[in-house]
Amino acid sequence: MNFTNQFAELLVEVLNGDLEKEEIRLMIESPKRKELGDMAFPCFELAKLYRKSPNRIAQEIAPKIQTAIFEEVVAVGGYVNVFLNKQEVSTKVVNQIISQKGEFGSLEIGKGGVVTIDLSSPNIAKPFAMGHLRSTVIGNALALISEKCGYQPIRINHLGDWGTQFGKLIVAYHKWGNEEDVRKDPIKELLALYVKFHHEAENDPTLNEQGREAFKKLEDGDQETRHLWKWFRDESLKEFNKIYELLGIHFDSSDGEAFYNDKMEHVVELLEQKKLLEESEGAQVVQIEDLPPCLIKKRDGTTLYATRDLAAAIHRQKTYQFKKSLYVVGNEQTLYFKQLLKVLEKMGFDWHEGMVHVPFGMILKDGKKMSTRKGKTVLLEEVLQEAIDLAEQGIMKKNPNLASKNEVARQVGTGAVVFHDLKNHRMNDIEFSLEDMLRFEGETGPYVQYTHARACSLLRKGGYQENLGEKKIVDPEAWPVISTMMIFPHIVERSMNEYDPSKVAKFVIELSKAFNKYYASVKILDSSMIHTRLSLVCSVKLVLREGLRLLGIEAPEEM
Repeated sequence: MNFTNQFAELLVEVLNGDLEKEEIRLMIESPKRKELGDMAFPCFELAKLYRKSPNRIAQEIAPKIQTAIFEEVVAVGGYVNVFLNKQEVSTKVVNQIISQKGEFGSLEIGKGGVVTIDLSSPNIAKPFAMGHLRSTVIGNALALISEKCGYQPIRINHLGDWGTQFGKLIVAYHKWGNEEDVRKDPIKELLALYVKFHHEAENDPTLNEQGREAFKKLEDGDQETRHLWKWFRDESLKEFNKIYELLGIHFDSSDGEAFYNDKMEHVVELLEQKKLLEESEGAQVVQIEDLPPCLIKKRDGTTLYATRDLAAAIHRQKTYQFKKSLYVVGNEQTLYFKQLLKVLEKMGFDWHEGMVHVPFGMILKDGKKMSTRKGKTVLLEEVLQEAIDLAEQGIMKKNPNLASKNEVARQVGTGAVVFHDLKNHRMNDIEFSLEDMLRFEGETGPYVQYTHARACSLLRKGGYQENLGEKKIVDPEAWPVISTMMIFPHIVERSMNEYDPSKVAKFVIELSKAFNKYYASVKILDSSMIHTRLSLVCSVKLVLREGLRLLGIEAPEEM
């Protein structure tokens, strides 16, 4: 039951339709202090309309708001503040959650529209490093949240499988590579070759020119060069898929940059037809007001990221007719996406308005960006494995007889790494620290998972059955838990609107804290109210599990 909606509907009646329900709903807020009420409606925007002070408007509105779910409605300054009827609301919230289960918090704002999400997108022939974690887990969480909001997400792994770096790698392989070594450990050997190329190029600038020439051969379809490129790509995908399987992430498309090779000439033709292409120092560019020009073709005729991304955007709109198209890409690419959207606008594609760059900060090591070129990288697979090992050690100490130790260790270990990322606002830089990432106490994924497992344990011990009919919740100690759970739909909506999974992460932490405080203050199993209290426990379990699911994290029933 959405009490914000009910408050908005009552205000529409009282205001005789002077404001639309959706306008009012978006204006309703939570008072800064709990003693001021549970919801507040500010009257400042009505002051001009009614030519009265906000304080007077609030005093006139408050007495007209009457419903069983509000125990008190008061004017506080220029606000109409309402206090919810705790017993009435608590009962409705718990019973609604239990009846809806995982559907609690689901919204229809997407109306079935498609959202394409460009996420993860690691570079072929390089290891899956920590630097790719953020795009992968933020993008996956946004896919799950958008689905919860009634959209149809399409996860796209736009692999970095084209570009000058492949020319450089092919040159390095011919100069220093060994086929047998590469077959034994493809990613490690290819990375070593890539790092060696950049090290050698510092003293021999001709290597960069050789790399450009090799990429031109690749673009022109040279058979030997294409064979090497395909081999590097296939081996990389095998390694990447191990990571995705560990994280439980799937994709609807893994078409990388190379997929658009035969679609780029169409883009160039469209730009020429619309007289948008200009020559600049031998290169082909599109001029953009107040921004640097967007490079479409280099002097030697090879394409750039923009050419392929324009082709990809046009192809995705044609294939999926997306309502929104999200690009979960680091904030250092902000200028590039502004250019890309401006070019699409100039081309006359009005659907560009649904395209959104979702930027994020970096994972830093000792305050500096991790660099694959310089060999300063931390492998995600190693971090995940270390987290899983640590989780298994914890289980052996606390619960050595646990039946599914390996599976729970995987859920907890990967959950710790994912949650550590998602609890931070995406725009914040995160300092890489294994110690912090693998902590299993405090505001962490394992803390939330353990709270969920505790709720499951209570339900098992108490022999809880869901089919016992509606139960009245009368515990005053339960209110902080109830009032936290009831805002879950609002949290889901805000997470979608702001493309910010950290709101869900912070919510499950707050709910875990509220529930653990409740657990410490009442005797749940040793009480005449055992069944009503277990109903509350069941609702907490359901909301925590769903909150974790939206972050791409599993919720073990035992730990």
